[in-house]
Amino acid sequence: MLILFDLAAVAFLISLLLTPFVRDYAIKRQWVDRPDQGRKLHARPIPRLGGIGIAIAYLAALGLSLIAPYKNLPFDLPKALDAGIRLLPAAVTIFAVGLIDDIFNLRAWQKLVGQVLASIMAYTAGFGVLSFQGDQLPVWISLPVTVFWLVGCANALNLIDGMDGLAAGVGFFASMTTMIAALTHQNMELALVTAPLAGALLGFLRYNFNPASIFLGDCGSLLIGFLLGCFGAVWSHKSATVLGMTAPLMALAIPLLEVVVSIVRRFLRKQPIFQADREHIHHRLLAQGFTQRRAVLILYGMCGLAALFSLLQDVGPNQFSGLVVVLFCVAAWIGVQHLGYGEFSLARKIVLRGSLRNMIDVQLRLQHYEGTLAAAASPEQVWDAIRAGCEEFGFEGARLLIRGVVFENPLSTDRPTWQLRIPLPNKQYVNFYRNLDASMHPVVLTLFSQATEKMLREKLTGITGEESGPAPVKAP
Repeated sequence: MLILFDLAAVAFLISLLLTPFVRDYAIKRQWVDRPDQGRKLHARPIPRLGGIGIAIAYLAALGLSLIAPYKNLPFDLPKALDAGIRLLPAAVTIFAVGLIDDIFNLRAWQKLVGQVLASIMAYTAGFGVLSFQGDQLPVWISLPVTVFWLVGCANALNLIDGMDGLAAGVGFFASMTTMIAALTHQNMELALVTAPLAGALLGFLRYNFNPASIFLGDCGSLLIGFLLGCFGAVWSHKSATVLGMTAPLMALAIPLLEVVVSIVRRFLRKQPIFQADREHIHHRLLAQGFTQRRAVLILYGMCGLAALFSLLQDVGPNQFSGLVVVLFCVAAWIGVQHLGYGEFSLARKIVLRGSLRNMIDVQLRLQHYEGTLAAAASPEQVWDAIRAGCEEFGFEGARLLIRGVVFENPLSTDRPTWQLRIPLPNKQYVNFYRNLDASMHPVVLTLFSQATEKMLREKLTGITGEESGPAPVKAP
């Protein structure tokens, strides 16, 4: 409709004209993002706060629509724009959180508190995950789900804002997808609040695409992700099926996939979940030899594909919705595999080749071995536990010096062997022997030696003593 074009065009022009002034002012005040020779890809300081121009353009477009002399509209314009007015306090809150962080560098928990507050405000304004399969959800379920969704969307856009034009372009594709879906369902409220966001982002991309002269900043990325999350929640209200939320999820596939991949790979490597690194999706594309511009265009193409899937799932026959979701998940999995993440490749090999079951078996056997050593109350019982451990883990023999007594299980073969020696307090020790041609996984060897040393040191504090004279040898 003409009014949607007008809203998008006004937001586009204001963003296009205003962004250079925001850029110059940020440079003057030194509100810039400086390169760190690490995960940041730009070579010179770049002003942030690009979200200011987008926010002003968005609000101005909605405001002008109220005073424009539109006639014969098939809907009540002020009533249709009521959704945007109700969302305004929450949007201002999330924008303020990002702006303060851009200027003063808030701590993570402070940003999270502000995001949660904005999400609660959006929920009370009607922008929440309110139903499931057509049934109204109780507040104690819908409110936490809404907060999780909106905070996740806001941070997802913020997370991918690491390459020129990426976050703004992803936001543009998601906005256009949401607007098209709104039109197919004749939801003018959703279409009217989405169109100016798409226009403002397109105008901003003139200065943000590679080589960028201004960045979104947290005020921009958090605001865009938050608004898209709110629009996605409204989009899901139309569905009475369990798949109602999948279409908005697909529309935001790239940023949400980035969040999931980052969390899983850091978990697999036992790294802090919120630790910054150079292993994001766009970094992996750069590592494969793509330029920044080409990497962004590839991700734009992925956004277009995700938009197609989301619209097919949204407007297609219900009997095909499940198939669309399955095809989308398969496409996403193939895409992640082509990024070359070693964590996922190794995890897949562990699961498919049975290594996971082997490691579980080793851990259980180690627990039994440790338990046997822990229960030993005398040197003789310690030796019995050592002998049992030798048999369990495939050692050919062992020698233990404890409390002046040598316990030894001699080798039964003349073949070459290698030795694992574990020193203990007061010149005591335990040796394990294994045939040279009998391999042992390094991880298993490390875990076995660590368990033996730990348990023996604990036991020796209670059962050892000083004795003089030569150490007698005790037969097994």
